[in-house]
Order: sequence, then structure tokens, then C-alpha cells
Amino acid sequence: METELVLELPNDLRQIEHAVEYVMERCTACQAHGRKLRLNFRVSLTEALSNAMLYGNARDPHKRVRVEVIVGEKEITAKVTDEGPGFDPGEVPDPTEPDNLEKGGGRGLFLMRELMDEVRYNERGNQVTLVLRLDSDAEEGDGDEGAAGA
Repeated sequence: METELVLELPNDLRQIEHAVEYVMERCTACQAHGRKLRLNFRVSLTEALSNAMLYGNARDPHKRVRVEVIVGEKEITAKVTDEGPGFDPGEVPDPTEPDNLEKGGGRGLFLMRELMDEVRYNERGNQVTLVLRLDSDAEEGDGDEGAAGA
């Protein structure tokens, strides 16, 4: 069974935690895929919302951020869209390169790419789509290694 959520958020960083919690509470697949969703999805969605508000909307309180989440049996997809002019993700320096280790930019994008199965941007660069595939043989609970099983 698929669940769809759509949120329109004011461009206010204080709303990020509430929005992420709201999505997590309504995610029926979260129980079977707890650890992967609690870490990977939560961190990536938080980063995407932060980037949209801070960089995309340039902290403009008159702008909004739209979040669309689809939770399916095999994957969870989130689209985060800001009202900014967009950017070219290819122009953001790799924070793991030696020359960039001391610089602050690009870490959120790097985290999203590492934690999600897919990260895509629209042509304009003001929307990011995050895709996390859910394992079909996930154990109940948090999926810890060494969990008791049959």
C-alpha cells in the first residue's frame, strides 16, 4: 500500500524538525525498515530541507518549501522543491577532495548522495528527489546486525 504526503512549509528552519517527524510518524514502512529510515532518510530529508531554506530560498521568510513523499513497499521517495533560482549540483566542490577538506560547502549534498540510493535534481536545480530502496527481507525492529532471528 502506497502512502503519499504533501507538505507546504514556511521558509523557517524551526519547521524542519517538525516536518521530518511528521513524515516519519506517517511512514508505515518505517517499522520494518527502522534503522535505515531513521538514519539515512531522516538525515537526507533534513539536509534537503535545510539546503532549500538556506540556499535555495536564501532565508527569505516570504518563500515556501514543498515536500512530497511517497512511501511504497519497495522504496520511499521524497521531492523537496524551493522557490529559488536553482543551482548546478555539478558545480559544488567535492568536500572529500584534499583542497576542499577545510571548506564548508558541499557536505550536505555529499551526505545525501552517500545515504540515499538515488539523488536527482530537476533541470532548474530547485528540486531534489531522494530515493531510498527498502530491502524486501527487512527484519522487524531496527535491523541491527546480530538480531535474534529464526
